[in-house]
Amino acid sequence: MPLLSIIVPVYNEANTIKQILEKINALGIEKEVIVVDDGSHDGTDRVLRDIKYDELKVIHHTSNRGKGAAFLTGLANASGEFVIIQDADLEYEPNDYLKLMDAIKEDNADIVLGLRFQKGYRGLLIHRLGNRLLTFILNFLFHSKINDYATCYKLARKSVFNNLNLEATGFDIDVEIICNALKKNMRILEIPISYHPRTYRAGKKIRWEDGIWAIFYMFKYRFKRGL
Repeated sequence: MPLLSIIVPVYNEANTIKQILEKINALGIEKEVIVVDDGSHDGTDRVLRDIKYDELKVIHHTSNRGKGAAFLTGLANASGEFVIIQDADLEYEPNDYLKLMDAIKEDNADIVLGLRFQKGYRGLLIHRLGNRLLTFILNFLFHSKINDYATCYKLARKSVFNNLNLEATGFDIDVEIICNALKKNMRILEIPISYHPRTYRAGKKIRWEDGIWAIFYMFKYRFKRGL
């Protein structure tokens, strides 16, 4: 059984998927990589066919079902003790897995988040301010002290993810993971990571309307009965 299952939801990332998988493959850690191609139509599937790593498993959705659906497919096929989510672009550095793994073992946390926005951060201002507003709303609703709920890097034992009873199929998977963890009084730890945000011209997919939907889902999961 591998120590870490790395789930990579991918949709139309033909230009970056090979590079991110090369970075992951170079890591000296016992792992498996589960790429879930969520109905890409830009040639991502052809790129994936040419990549052969011993620890790599590729699963294809026949249609675009959303990031959450891709993650849940990956989770259902994961065999590692720990699971982490990895975007298919180049915004995050897989080398940071090691510090997140160390933190979750040493501090006995349920979930470790990769903290992106730190002093000296130089990136999309509207992105940073939007994240700050959304995180403020989440903390207000749950009386919590999270700094960056929307980070891609969320590391936990597979059993913890399974215990969250996740159902979200879209980008709201990030909201559901944190909201359900807070409702279950799980211990969440945040560790600074490297972050290199791409521009919208370069293919960034998050839009302002996703922020509106995030607020909707925060209220939905806050007052949803049962887990």
